[in-house]
Amino acid sequence: MTFSAAPEGASDQQSGTGLRADAERNRDRILAAARRLFATEGLGVSMASVAREAGVGKATLSRRFATRDELINAVFADRMNGYAAAVTDALADPDPWRGFVGYVHAVCAMQAADRGFADVLTMTFPAAKALEARRAEAYDGFLEVIARAKATGHLRDDFTDRDLPILLMANAGVINATGDAAPDAWRRLVAHMLRSYAAPGAPIPPMPDVPPPAALYRAMVRITHPGPHAT
Repeated sequence: MTFSAAPEGASDQQSGTGLRADAERNRDRILAAARRLFATEGLGVSMASVAREAGVGKATLSRRFATRDELINAVFADRMNGYAAAVTDALADPDPWRGFVGYVHAVCAMQAADRGFADVLTMTFPAAKALEARRAEAYDGFLEVIARAKATGHLRDDFTDRDLPILLMANAGVINATGDAAPDAWRRLVAHMLRSYAAPGAPIPPMPDVPPPAALYRAMVRITHPGPHAT
């Protein structure tokens, strides 16, 4: 006795109160594929590319995640939790200036580790409610980090919360431009910015080494001629 193949998506039907095991596997494959692509190529990756990477049809992808914002919300939930936790760590530091410096380093390192998250931190996703709620929570905490650091006299009085997204946009640009050619170039940028935020007499974080000339040249070639040959 033979059986005809079930149409795509038939296994995605729900049984009882939860997704069937095969549908849950599809969801996990989609999330894993999106994480890989977002991390290496940024958020410009198409939904069709995510479906191909996951080995599922576009219909299956749209059933699990109807919009890009829904997918981004699911992929970066843990990253945004880490972003909020960085504020908690900064507030727990008995030295508010050190907590501020540590927070800036931590957030910029998160960007460097995941190109997609570098983009997430410089964009908003109104439909991704959970993601935006964690962002708002982190923002409120950062206001307190700023106030405490200023109270020590080590953070400049003219630093504002709006300087952080400016830094994150600049850092995202460096990360996206340099790629694997000069992967630590962002550290140099962040060190320079932290020095600009410091009031006279504040302890200054050490300046990282500048990338070698050959690495910066490869990065410039990468920008001019994007593609695997550039790195």
